[in-house]
Amino acid sequence: MDYIELTVNIVPKDPWSEILITELAESGYESFVETETGIQAFGQVTLVNSEDPIFNTFLKIPSTDFIAQWEWKIIPQQNWNAIWEADFQVVEVEDYLTIHAPFHEKEKLKGMLIEIQPKMSFGTGHHQTTWMMSKALFELDSMPFDVLDMGTGTGVLAFVAEKLGAKKIVAVDIEDWSVENTIENAERNNCTKIEAICGNIEVLEGQYFGLILANINKNVLKDHLPSYVKMLNQNGTLLLSGFFDTDVDELVLIAEKLGLQKHRILNKDNWAAIELKK
Repeated sequence: MDYIELTVNIVPKDPWSEILITELAESGYESFVETETGIQAFGQVTLVNSEDPIFNTFLKIPSTDFIAQWEWKIIPQQNWNAIWEADFQVVEVEDYLTIHAPFHEKEKLKGMLIEIQPKMSFGTGHHQTTWMMSKALFELDSMPFDVLDMGTGTGVLAFVAEKLGAKKIVAVDIEDWSVENTIENAERNNCTKIEAICGNIEVLEGQYFGLILANINKNVLKDHLPSYVKMLNQNGTLLLSGFFDTDVDELVLIAEKLGLQKHRILNKDNWAAIELKK
């Protein structure tokens, strides 16, 4: 079966990449890869409109707040699993953690091992924000009993939290395929203390946590911050990422007005993460 390979560069990347994936998934595309500047999407030629494989998709997105460039090509029948495996590299978070796929040889890996089959979900650890959030988890003074992983993606951060000692983790994502992927990956990693929920912040009404993880885009974080503060136990920790280092001051100012204190800033390749305390 021949495939269409669609490469999209989009500015700003967040949240439009995820929105675009949602639309493309409904248009016949079946697998997605995150790139530094956007996404690549793959779909069978017989299931995707090869005459115009993306233009109508953009017409469905009700916004003019992004700029996108794309190109596509037909790829003849190939061994797709072998190609995917060749391109998927392990992710090492210093000496703490290695995120790998099922086909990597575990004997050559170091630190805590998390096995991920990403499917359509983001969060394999290749992105700088997931890397920083993972590092921050290892460097907490202690791991709280109750943890919220908001925007869980593949579930990586939830798995790390459980393996570091958390006893109850709620992993939330607005995409049902991410929730399904988290459940599957939890089984791969023998994680049994994670409840995966499809929904937004409203599904957490009345719940409280000692640690909240939120690796989402800046605008969503700004909207969610009052809810995070309400759900966070006294002396609890809030870890935020998904934004550039130029956004740090704005987010810290909002957080401080809500009663949080800046504890630490992490930076990696112009991306940032913030650790806050209540």
